[in-house]
Amino acid sequence: MEFLERTDIWISPYRLRARSFLNSISSRREFEGVLIRVGDGYGCIHPWLELGDPPLEKCLEDLKGRRIWPIVKRALRCAEYDNVARLAEESLFEEMEVPRSHATLVDANVKELALAVEAGFEMVKIKAGRNISVETRFLEEMSVEYPALKWRIDFNELLDPDGAERFLSSLSDVAKRKIDFIEDICPFSESVWAELWKKHRVQLAVDRESGPHRIAAQCMVIKPAVDEPYLLGEAAIMNSQRAVITSYMDHPLGQAFAAWEAARTELIFPGLIGTCGLQTHHLFEKDVFTEKLGVWKSDFKLPGGTGLGFDDELAALSWMSL
Repeated sequence: MEFLERTDIWISPYRLRARSFLNSISSRREFEGVLIRVGDGYGCIHPWLELGDPPLEKCLEDLKGRRIWPIVKRALRCAEYDNVARLAEESLFEEMEVPRSHATLVDANVKELALAVEAGFEMVKIKAGRNISVETRFLEEMSVEYPALKWRIDFNELLDPDGAERFLSSLSDVAKRKIDFIEDICPFSESVWAELWKKHRVQLAVDRESGPHRIAAQCMVIKPAVDEPYLLGEAAIMNSQRAVITSYMDHPLGQAFAAWEAARTELIFPGLIGTCGLQTHHLFEKDVFTEKLGVWKSDFKLPGGTGLGFDDELAALSWMSL
């Protein structure tokens, strides 16, 4: 039987509590998911309903049945890779180098930005869209305060094309030069995005609608929790795009999977993967898993152990048959 067809699945539900609201499209502070165990391998299902994922209950139904949802199939793929390494009593990160990460800020917070700079981050990503005038002023002022920083701005498609145009037009030339890219500034459109790039020369990154034919984007955001990095990485090369791999703001095990996929993709496509977004455990209240990932900094701290790590922590969980 193929690994992805196995039915001997065990689950361990979890709940993460965010330190604050995580983005402009979600008003939740608590997030439920499950870790899965198949054979000796582990994976993570952490649905974001706001991003189009099915509810957790439907994910579990799919896991027991057809397995058509990308988030379910990718969790099984994670468990497959993890299983092989654990059976061999090896770490998946053996001889791998995880790319550095940007700092993720969930709002225009001067104190959090200062902590990010103190921690050594050279790139900052801000979740925008709640209060655009405040966020624009923050970007303008902090671009002057920290001239060495580069910025990534994520709107989660909250703006319409006219709003995207107004935002870009409102930025000073100084601020524009500090922007690495703007992610999902509005729903993807080849014509709209091509015109925004032509007029403003600020790179645009596609995330929610990432795919092989999103040619108008200058950068592809890849989330291993729901995306196949090899396919999108290959497409990015063909389209002369950059690529960035990020976590799904999920459980630390899922974060480790994203880090491993980032390292693996860089091995397959040298030079494609730049600064990634793999450091998101600080956004949640601490637990035994987040503690294994260490302090908030741009370098990814390996959790240690076989496979994706967390051997003792996973063994200590309660598991139930699906």
